[in-house]
Amino acid sequence: MSASDKIIVFESKKIRRIYHNDEWWFSVVDVVSALTDSKDAGAYWRKLKQRLTEEGSQVVTNCHGLKLAALDGKLRESDCANTKGMFRIIQSIPSPKAEPFKQWLAEVGHERVLEIENPELAQERMKKLYEQKGYPKDWIDKRLRGIAIRQNLTDEWRERGVENERDFAILTSEISRATFGMTPSEYKNMKGLSKKNENLRDHMTDLELIFTMLGEKVTTEISKKEKPETLEKNKKVAKRGGRVAGKARKDTEKELGYSVISRKNYLQVENNKKKKKK
Repeated sequence: MSASDKIIVFESKKIRRIYHNDEWWFSVVDVVSALTDSKDAGAYWRKLKQRLTEEGSQVVTNCHGLKLAALDGKLRESDCANTKGMFRIIQSIPSPKAEPFKQWLAEVGHERVLEIENPELAQERMKKLYEQKGYPKDWIDKRLRGIAIRQNLTDEWRERGVENERDFAILTSEISRATFGMTPSEYKNMKGLSKKNENLRDHMTDLELIFTMLGEKVTTEISKKEKPETLEKNKKVAKRGGRVAGKARKDTEKELGYSVISRKNYLQVENNKKKKKK
């Protein structure tokens, strides 16, 4: 999931969310901040939580501590509620903004249900987000295709028994190292991307995206054929898939006469556009 999927906006207030157990969960503190004039939304929620608990409400019990990106980009555990729980919390907050927020929250939930029934709607939403950011159409098409290929790969890894994010990261690093000669973290550093929530692929050029897709698609196909049963075997498959893309990248570079690997990032491209307009 991209950063834009994890943050939505209500009347200029950012609300963090995470997709967990097949539904959206929203940051309670962010919602409190959006609905109240409290200078310390965290303190407001702690006091409200205490009152709801004393009243015997189940809403606090139903809140989950889920990891969300903080202001410094680091993941920290924060109380989150699903749509049903959030409605109950909103009812406990005296605010003139409560009713429009309920309508907004219901619409967000409704959109997600529609997207589950018709995944093309989710792609259209993502396409519009990238268009609003100024990405060109050809790049957006590749990025969306890359997301689909990545999803197929992670689904295949789950079939092979890979479950936690750490193992996904290890396997992804194997593909990246074999394709580009560096891990995703090293790649981000090379491009000057310092924030944890900055998605490397959102800063790749067309060719970088193409070879990323190739490495992941080949890895998926090898895995489907050989069905590796352990993490170590999956790592070997990931290396092989990445090597195919790496060889294709080097052959392409010989033909073009320059490196496919670029230090350019989207932030630099946007800054250059702004300078030219002045």
